[in-house]
Amino acid sequence: MTMNDGSRLIDNLQSVRGRIADAARRSGRSPDAVKLVAVTKYVGVEIARRLVEAGCRDLGEARPQALWQKAEALADEPIGWHLIGHLQRNKVARTLPLARLIHSGDSLRLIAAIEAEAAGAALVPVPLLIEVNVSGDASKHGFRPDELDALGEQLRQCRHVAVTGLMCMAGREGDLESARRDFEALRRLRDRLRSVWPAAIAVDDLSMGMSGDFEVAIEEGATIVRVGSALFEGT
Repeated sequence: MTMNDGSRLIDNLQSVRGRIADAARRSGRSPDAVKLVAVTKYVGVEIARRLVEAGCRDLGEARPQALWQKAEALADEPIGWHLIGHLQRNKVARTLPLARLIHSGDSLRLIAAIEAEAAGAALVPVPLLIEVNVSGDASKHGFRPDELDALGEQLRQCRHVAVTGLMCMAGREGDLESARRDFEALRRLRDRLRSVWPAAIAVDDLSMGMSGDFEVAIEEGATIVRVGSALFEGT
């Protein structure tokens, strides 16, 4: 990375943080209520390191293998790694010790595999978001909204999985109003589950919004946004 590229990266980060802060204020919340996860799946280790040096210490990867590789290469940095993409059950064991938060709890089979691995390895409860396919897009992973009520009792029986909230991706329509409807649907679902699920299960976090729609997501209640390309333009 050149000096100019590094300056552009810092400028982009400051711009994204400013947009996050403005959107949070529009929704009547503090900017500190929204966590930025920088999605580094399309950039190399050097750029990821520059992000950390600029103060962005939550990084996200969509593929477990990429998370493993970058976590090893950047083991000397104080990074909280987020797995934001689908996690195959045969990759659970290697991923759990590295991930601060798994955003993609998308099936009972996966949750059971995480529970079993965490129990067997004597890990602390694994922070997990339940992925919901709010748009109904057949190409997306996640639980259907109508499956969530019954899931609460099954989650209550997990001793090594700590659910902290919900995650979604907007549908493929591509316009902001469609995205807003999806984000609003997830927030409403979260709010309803608070009175349906056992009290021991937290549903505080909403991970929703990417580079093209994170401001709308924040306006609809996102507590975590997953931003990639907006951070790396021009680098």
